[in-house]
Amino acid sequence: MTIPRIPGYDMPSDLPVCTRVAWQPDPARAVLLIHDLQQYFVDFFNPQTAPITELISHTQALRQACDDAQIPVIYTAQPPQQTAQQRGLLQDWWGSGITGQVEGARIIEALAPRPQDLVLTKWRYSAFTHTDLRDRLKAQGRDQLIICGVYAHIGCLMTASDAFMHDIQPFLVGDAVADFSLQDHHMALTYVTHRCGVVLDHQQVISRLKQHTAVPASYEALLQKVAAVLQLPANEIRPDDDLLLCGLDSVRLMSLVALWQAAGAPIEFVTLAEKPTLADWWFLLSGCRVNEQTPALELA
Repeated sequence: MTIPRIPGYDMPSDLPVCTRVAWQPDPARAVLLIHDLQQYFVDFFNPQTAPITELISHTQALRQACDDAQIPVIYTAQPPQQTAQQRGLLQDWWGSGITGQVEGARIIEALAPRPQDLVLTKWRYSAFTHTDLRDRLKAQGRDQLIICGVYAHIGCLMTASDAFMHDIQPFLVGDAVADFSLQDHHMALTYVTHRCGVVLDHQQVISRLKQHTAVPASYEALLQKVAAVLQLPANEIRPDDDLLLCGLDSVRLMSLVALWQAAGAPIEFVTLAEKPTLADWWFLLSGCRVNEQTPALELA
């Protein structure tokens, strides 16, 4: 059996809301995963109609927002002309996969990877199976995955579920995925919402990333940001605690520096590493803010 032709349907706007967790995408912790947007898979849709037209434009907007927030972008792509051994049980279920011209294996031109992006060879439904995705995220100090692409109820869903199993918070972008049908699309969103992650639309993701990207406007905002990166309760971090001893490694520190530099703060990695306390960081960051009153920091 091969993939059937996919009739058009309106991109859903009535996305389910997760009430179990309060996870928010954070530029210092997230990676954008553009899942299997290869010409072969996209060609099963009518390229001129919903949902694929919205998926492409919304994913383009997400990628730009992630670029602005210094968030790494990873693509998955299945290889063409796999052997039966490489395909495994996928051979029984879906046939030979991407065959014929190699062009079918390429990411669609509208979202072609750039030199700074990573393209991960993908072998099964989940992007974690037979890949080093988990290790790459860990090496970068990243524990959130923003997922878009095709198909929602197969690879996107399985990747979100697998991320959860690896203690990586999954965010499935409900209007930046597409599927065999509206029913399948809704099923994927509902499962993720109730079992393993958070479903947001692309504008919600972009808005939350922008909120996190700014240089903290108060000591409390800085505390909350660092606590989220360390995955510690904010009330456990004192102004004069050594953040390196609290678990802040160089990778996470670099991500914070990149984030605040992108927001216009003239700070350097070495400066924050040499004075790794919230009190010192707040003094440095508030000193960078222009035409604003710097709140006093009470150490008592």
